[in-house]
Amino acid sequence: MAIKLKALKRDDFSNSVTKQLRADGQVPAVVYGKGKESKTVAVDSIELLKTVRDEGRNAIITLDIENDTSVDVMLHEYQVNPIKDSLIHVDFYVVDMSEEMEVSVPVRIEGEAAGTKEGGVMQQPQYEVLVNAKPANFPDEITVDVSELQIGDVIAVQDLPTSDKYEFVDEPDAVIVTIVPPTEEEPESQLPDEGAEPELVDAKEDEE
Repeated sequence: MAIKLKALKRDDFSNSVTKQLRADGQVPAVVYGKGKESKTVAVDSIELLKTVRDEGRNAIITLDIENDTSVDVMLHEYQVNPIKDSLIHVDFYVVDMSEEMEVSVPVRIEGEAAGTKEGGVMQQPQYEVLVNAKPANFPDEITVDVSELQIGDVIAVQDLPTSDKYEFVDEPDAVIVTIVPPTEEEPESQLPDEGAEPELVDAKEDEE
């Protein structure tokens, strides 16, 4: 079920109006999609952040646009002010609920690997996986239980839990998690004693 979010139509793109929008807690946004006419709007910054935090990055949002038709969208891209850490612009992508599309889904690690108790080190080369599904079937996350992993064990894409609602796009042998052996410390180099006499080179050998 999509989450509703109110959006104001935006026709004035002057810096002063855009600045005032942000001061009022609104973030300028563009709504676009395949075969769709682009629209410029503004949404409540706090409400948008709350929606993404509670429902996930791939949440389907129904934008209730002022004096216009509602449209189902996903958050596609966003820009953040590096100083104030606030949203300054958002791109929404219009989705067709009846068509499949590819999205990145976060991978969440669950449990403590048995191999790490033996000194192994858990590495996670991939934190997201690409899935293909209809928008209503996007998983919020993919959970991976690593509690049984021993040193040398690997969990690849082909080992992830499957579903008839979506399919993985990444290569089956792409590594998600692995437990590697502990790194052996190299022995310290043998340095001569400070008081030791330097080795003398035989004069004859030196001449040769």
